[in-house]
Amino acid sequence: MAIASYPVPLVFLAILLPILLPAVVSSSPSPSVTNVNGSYTDLTALLAFKSLLSDPLGILAGSWTSNVSFCRWVGVSCSHHRPRVTALRLVDVPLHGPLSQHLGNLSFLTMLNLTRIGVAGLIPPEIGRLRRLRFLDLRGNGLSGAIPSTIGNLKSLEFLRLSINTLSGQIPPRLLQSMRNLQWFTLAWNELSGNIPLYLFNNTPSLNHINLSNNSLSGPIPQGIGSLPMLTYLNLGANALHGSVPAVLSNLTRLTALDLGFNNLTGEIIKELGLMQELSYLHLGMNLLTGPIPPSLGNLSKLTFLALSKNILSGSVPQTLGNIPTFNLLELQSNNLSGNLNFLSSLSSSMGLQHLLLDYNSFTGRIPDTVGNLSAQLVELGLGVNKLTGGLPSSLSNLSSLEIIYLADNHLTGEISESITRVQNLVKLHASNNDMSGTIPTQIGMLRNLQLLYLHGNRFHGTIPDSIGNLTMLEYVWLSDNQFNSTIPASLFRLDKIIFLDLSINSFSGPLPSDVGGLKQVDIIDLSFNFLLGSIPKSFGKLSMLTNLNLSHNSFEDSIPLSFKELRSLELLDLSSNNLSGTIPMFLANLTFLKTLNLSFNNLQGKVPQGGIFSNISLQSLVGNVGLCGIPRLGFSPCMEKPHSNTTHFLRFLLPSVTIAFGCTIIFIYQTIRKKIKNKGEVEDSVIDPRNVMYHGHLSYHELVLATSNFSDDNLLGTGSFGKVYKGQLSTGFTVAVKVLDMQQEQAIRSFDAECSTLRMARHRNLIKILNVCSNVEFKALVLQYMPRGSLEMLLQSDSIEHLGFLKRLDIMLDVSTAMEYLHHEHHEVVLHCDLKPSNVLFDEDMTAHVADFGIAKLLLGDDCSMITASMLGTLGYMAPEYGSYGKASRKSDVFSYGIMLLEVFTGKRPTDPMFVADLSITRWVHQAFPAQLASVLDNQLLQGVPSSAGNLKDFLTATFELGLICSSDSPDQRMSMRDVTVALKKIKKHYTESIISAITRSATL
Repeated sequence: MAIASYPVPLVFLAILLPILLPAVVSSSPSPSVTNVNGSYTDLTALLAFKSLLSDPLGILAGSWTSNVSFCRWVGVSCSHHRPRVTALRLVDVPLHGPLSQHLGNLSFLTMLNLTRIGVAGLIPPEIGRLRRLRFLDLRGNGLSGAIPSTIGNLKSLEFLRLSINTLSGQIPPRLLQSMRNLQWFTLAWNELSGNIPLYLFNNTPSLNHINLSNNSLSGPIPQGIGSLPMLTYLNLGANALHGSVPAVLSNLTRLTALDLGFNNLTGEIIKELGLMQELSYLHLGMNLLTGPIPPSLGNLSKLTFLALSKNILSGSVPQTLGNIPTFNLLELQSNNLSGNLNFLSSLSSSMGLQHLLLDYNSFTGRIPDTVGNLSAQLVELGLGVNKLTGGLPSSLSNLSSLEIIYLADNHLTGEISESITRVQNLVKLHASNNDMSGTIPTQIGMLRNLQLLYLHGNRFHGTIPDSIGNLTMLEYVWLSDNQFNSTIPASLFRLDKIIFLDLSINSFSGPLPSDVGGLKQVDIIDLSFNFLLGSIPKSFGKLSMLTNLNLSHNSFEDSIPLSFKELRSLELLDLSSNNLSGTIPMFLANLTFLKTLNLSFNNLQGKVPQGGIFSNISLQSLVGNVGLCGIPRLGFSPCMEKPHSNTTHFLRFLLPSVTIAFGCTIIFIYQTIRKKIKNKGEVEDSVIDPRNVMYHGHLSYHELVLATSNFSDDNLLGTGSFGKVYKGQLSTGFTVAVKVLDMQQEQAIRSFDAECSTLRMARHRNLIKILNVCSNVEFKALVLQYMPRGSLEMLLQSDSIEHLGFLKRLDIMLDVSTAMEYLHHEHHEVVLHCDLKPSNVLFDEDMTAHVADFGIAKLLLGDDCSMITASMLGTLGYMAPEYGSYGKASRKSDVFSYGIMLLEVFTGKRPTDPMFVADLSITRWVHQAFPAQLASVLDNQLLQGVPSSAGNLKDFLTATFELGLICSSDSPDQRMSMRDVTVALKKIKKHYTESIISAITRSATL
């Protein structure tokens, strides 16, 4: 009988083993039990380690078995000379729970690598007994508490990585005292506090990598760091360090990267930094540094990245920076730098410069013509919020790669030259709050990539060129506070990606185009303080995503359009100071999200509605309409009833009878329809308009109890990280999914808020819709579209996969990519899903895919292309490396998850399949087979239903797998954007269907 099968508690195993060992030795040749020189100790330690951990994928359960020597267990390596464990390496294997203290008994262990396996709790101090240990890596887990000082006993240690945990307390002062062979030391992304011990690095001559960033460390930078001759990387950023930058850092002549950003460092930048000839990355931004930029930095001839932003630096920029030919990024913004910009001419030798940020300083004078001699690769030029004067040099058009020009808040004059239209890659043009004049270039429509046009606060006049209708990527248009004096071109209202449109405080005249409905994604429209006239177009009712509409201070006539009742997302409506007449529509009281309403100074009359926004409306919002009545608290006269007549008396008796008869008829029809729906089954539920449950106030807890049969397990659709999802049928007969949050989890509350904020404004056919909410102090639930055909995860595991051929799988992934393209590039804010996986792709009755579960969604604000988040990471196997390791989320991290899904859909293998262990992942597996051996990784069911006329399917599979591999690249820079992914998939589908049609046509003619 093998030891692993004994049904005794593990705590007694060590006691029983010496007794049982002779019998075991005589009955089994397994080296895991026959070696009497300590192998049973290793076996006991491994089993103790396993016993404390959950194993959701069964990786240990399937490998760590009694009939196999522990030297052949997954993640375990043994010595060649004896059956003793020398390495325990489990990377990205989900094993949740605490670490066993018995790991300290693996006395021959040289490597312990438990990266990103989900362990939590304290680091066992017994690890300090592993005197042979050379490699200790516990990154990316949930470990907490203090760093055990016993780790300092590991004299042989070469690599120590404890980053991305929640370790707290101070760094033990003697932690590295005995580690003369230590090369790599990182404690980044924890919650460590206190000073960096003064003598921490005094006995570590071999150190070449130190990363203590993103903690709460305080105090000065210890002088001992300057005595590490082998050091090439030093990152102490994102802490609370204070004091000056020590001059001894200049002794680190091999250093290539120095990051001291995001601290509280004071004093001047020491000139000695110019002695660090190997430095390619220098980040001193986000501190309190003062004084000038030392000219000696110009000696750093290998520097590609220099960030000195958000300090209190003063003086001019030294010309010597032009001696650095390798610049890629130069960040000097948000300081007190002054003088002119003549130093730009010296930077023309930096042929790789892509980002030049000088905004938020006190630079004066003109923008020199030499700006056009800067690198042809320059993509971002920031000169805003300075004191620059004069006009824009025409040489700006030489910078053909420019995507962002930021010139706002200066004293610039003159006009925008037509030559700017040659900068074809321009995405953002921000020149607001200057004294510029002239007209908008007539050929502005040539800037086909333009997404942001901010020219407000100038003296531009004339017309908005009709060619603006060619800017199909335009999202933000801010032209307010100028002197435009024409009609607004109809072409502007056909740009379906516009999110923000502000033309206020101008002299626009004439009527608006009758059809403004082309602004399908617009969130804010402000046309106030102009001379617009005529009726308010009824087509405003098509703008379903509109939240703010300001048409005040114009000359609009006629009544408030009835179509406004369709604006269910409206939060602000200002129609004041016009010539509107008629009554105030009653439906305004039903607009759930409406918080601000101003109808003052019009010619409105009749009764003021009650309820909704009118419950707390102020007099200022209604004043100036002499014909209004009702709401005595605001001083309006009571509404007078009309005199009775014979007709009135007749109607008094007739109407109740008609109403009763009509009501009975309606009830009969309703019952008949409901019966038919019930007979036809749940398929017909999707015919009912979801708007019946949207926006008419929150559903009550009682309604959801009835809808779900008191949240019965019979209606349970699934259980997630933050709660449970139930199927429910509302009193209207409409079937929904009710996501009930676990109120014991703080993250669940954040999940609720994230989904509400993300999904309420997200409108796309391939995104799950939030229909309503139920929220109080003790209960929170989301009412979502019911998806009767389950999830992609269920489909990939079911027998239905047999009917899922190449084209259908392509369609599913195309549905997902278009949804993600919308979130990344077409939503009014960039939304990161952060947990894209097959279980979050749901199907409606027509098998259309909908992306769901935005519980950990993040918004990217401003111009950032990424964000750092230390909480609520995604799902193992689908997380991008930079997200799982550093918590750095970006659009490209979603692309990685999409790439993994794409490979999974066409191989039928989960990224967490037990076959993917050690260094083998789904991407490496597919890459090894690509392209010649793709048949070996292809899902066997994939070719089901593929017509024989499909031509060479191999070409299309190759293109599809290549797309998946590119999207799941380790490097974010190598991944495509979701916009390009969608284009690529559409091309594959187009050519595939064309090949089928062509083959069928040829066959028919033979």
